Amino acid sequence: MDRTRITEEEALELHASGRPGKFEIQATKPLTTQRDLSLAYSPGVAVPCLRINEDEAKAYDYTAKGNIVAIVSNGTAVLGLGDLGAQAAKPVMEGKAVLFKRFADVDGIDLEVDTRDVDEFVNCVRFLGKSWGGVNLEDIKAPECFIIEARLKELMDIPVFHDDQHGTAIITAAGFINALALTGRQMADVKVVINGAGAAGIACAELIKAMGVPHDSVLLCDTKGVIYKGREQGMNQWKSAHAADTKARSLEEAFEGADVCMGLSVKGAFTADMVRSMADKPIIFAMANPDPEITPEEVAELRDDAIVATGRSDYPNQINNVLGFPYIFRGALDVRASTINMEMKIAAAQALAELAREDVPDEVAQAYDSKAMRYGPNYIIPAPFDPRLIVAVPKAVAKAAMDSGVARRPLDDTLAYEQQLSARLDPTASSLQRIFDQVRQNPRRVVFAEGEEERSIRAALAFQQAGYGTPVLVGREEHVKATMKSIGLEGANLEIHNARLSKNNARYVDYLYQRLGRLGSLRRDCQRMANQNRNVFAACMVACGEADAMVTGLTRSFGVAYDDIRRAIDPKRGQRVFGMSIMVLRGRSIFIADTSVQELPNAQQLADIAVQAAEEARSMGHEPRVALLSYSNFGNPWHPAAQRIRDAVQELDLREPGFEYDGEMQANVALDYEVMQEHYPVSRLSGPANVLVMPGLHSANITAKLIQQAGGGSVIGPILIGLAKPAQVVQLGATVNDLVTAAALAAYEAKAD
Repeated sequence: MDRTRITEEEALELHASGRPGKFEIQATKPLTTQRDLSLAYSPGVAVPCLRINEDEAKAYDYTAKGNIVAIVSNGTAVLGLGDLGAQAAKPVMEGKAVLFKRFADVDGIDLEVDTRDVDEFVNCVRFLGKSWGGVNLEDIKAPECFIIEARLKELMDIPVFHDDQHGTAIITAAGFINALALTGRQMADVKVVINGAGAAGIACAELIKAMGVPHDSVLLCDTKGVIYKGREQGMNQWKSAHAADTKARSLEEAFEGADVCMGLSVKGAFTADMVRSMADKPIIFAMANPDPEITPEEVAELRDDAIVATGRSDYPNQINNVLGFPYIFRGALDVRASTINMEMKIAAAQALAELAREDVPDEVAQAYDSKAMRYGPNYIIPAPFDPRLIVAVPKAVAKAAMDSGVARRPLDDTLAYEQQLSARLDPTASSLQRIFDQVRQNPRRVVFAEGEEERSIRAALAFQQAGYGTPVLVGREEHVKATMKSIGLEGANLEIHNARLSKNNARYVDYLYQRLGRLGSLRRDCQRMANQNRNVFAACMVACGEADAMVTGLTRSFGVAYDDIRRAIDPKRGQRVFGMSIMVLRGRSIFIADTSVQELPNAQQLADIAVQAAEEARSMGHEPRVALLSYSNFGNPWHPAAQRIRDAVQELDLREPGFEYDGEMQANVALDYEVMQEHYPVSRLSGPANVLVMPGLHSANITAKLIQQAGGGSVIGPILIGLAKPAQVVQLGATVNDLVTAAALAAYEAKAD
């Protein structure tokens, strides 16, 4: 089975499009006027400089140091690709920076050090160390990684953490804790085999021994067999520290009677005979990437009592480092820890293990196979997009830092800290990922109406490879295949429907004429629509049950595409159709409606839009605070044109919809809670608005597109809401990723139906 979900071209396009790379630096203070510059730089900057000169700890108060982690590599062990060198490692380090920000709101700065000399590397990092709150070492080969980390920890007073070692070990330990509990074992009584004596393997051995597994109960193996006391071949000081008093010499002998095996080696390293020779209820962690030492399917053929984990996202129990390093650094930074010690690592593993035992929130469980998202043999480690991780792990790490005496700013209020952690991340990204994962669990047929367009073809293939379902291209087969050949995709297996030649054409004409005949359309008009208008044809496919959803918009304006769709698809009963754009700006999501459909909604329509938009925001993890916008604030200045906004608020008062709302108010008041509190304490909102109901299509559309082009954020949508059958319309000039996202959202809506 081909589990590849992206192509080389897609990966290159993402990295090269727009501003090359994956992140940028943004100022956190206003730098508009000369006064702003004077405060931020000369002469104002002299003041914090002098304070820091008096007390270096003040750097955490007056600079970004306390939220910056340096991601440092020399590229000698890149993602299993080997020694690619410092420059070729940069995309990985930038990616690590993005993960730090995405999962824990930590600012990562990548540093690629162009040397293989340990002394040079150590000096480079230590002399730059005043710049950051922590150091994440990455993709450095063994044994140099051990030396580098040990020396930097001695020389620096900030956390130094080699994620390839300790990140893997911590997530493995979390699964290990739960697997032992599920099989009724105690750490003091288990026999563990670890195959792979590199950085990760040795770190796993160290951590589980620190947690209570006896030294001689852990058999560490390398390519030459078991590392035993007295062995001389292929040894170094780090392997020697784990030499066991055992008669076993080969991996096969080590496996006999073992309770647990952990693979950090290569595909195929675990054989059927080895697995058969293990104890009852064996625990098998096959973590080689991209292919495990043995697959869960292979284990299932051999044993029906095994618990299996891998390093892959397409199997249960993924050992994924993203569960660890962002949150571990978050907790360490927040208490200004001087190091990340063994107590903090154990605390992180225990927090992850405990989280997996708790009831999984519905919004997470629904995104996956809900049966699998319950503590048991197929769920011993939390899902990477569980929103509770940002609280559970940093809190445990911070507490362990305080208890072990390495925290230089202990927490005064744990509850307040939990609230701060919860507020750090915008739930939109996690919600979208859960939506996409749920689509993958329930794939759908989605029609790409503009099937002859290159971007539509590439999006359809990406949709298919992502496992979201079956894409259907509408177009002339010879033209579609010619385009596919020109872009090197002639071997792709995509379903193509020619509207004019479709066997369902007559049925679609009957369907359209039944709907449109009394609206002035002749039968030949309906024939022309079905034959020549791909949007109408695609909408008919969805309306008549030949497909689950559709996406269009690449080549025609939103209004034209929407009108085409409405010829075949009605609104949901009792709902308004409208477009909602989601603006993600500096980690904050703002839902804007209606940006696409209702030109000048009356009070009733505004109230309907507010209710439906609030429901969408809530479905994406936000507690909606709805502001109905105008150019006035609560009647000041008063003008008859704002009356329908006030009437809409009164309509919501009558409905008692179950969320916060208020208006009419200006956008700056709605979004700036300090201004709202100071000048308009009558407002009923308890925080800044996150759902903006606009007074008209013109203002909504202008606002959304202005923010999209000039606001420095990203936009999702507009998402078409309220149709009886799922259809999405992307904007003109949409990217392949935009199309895939729209198609996945349409497929998700089809599942909901």
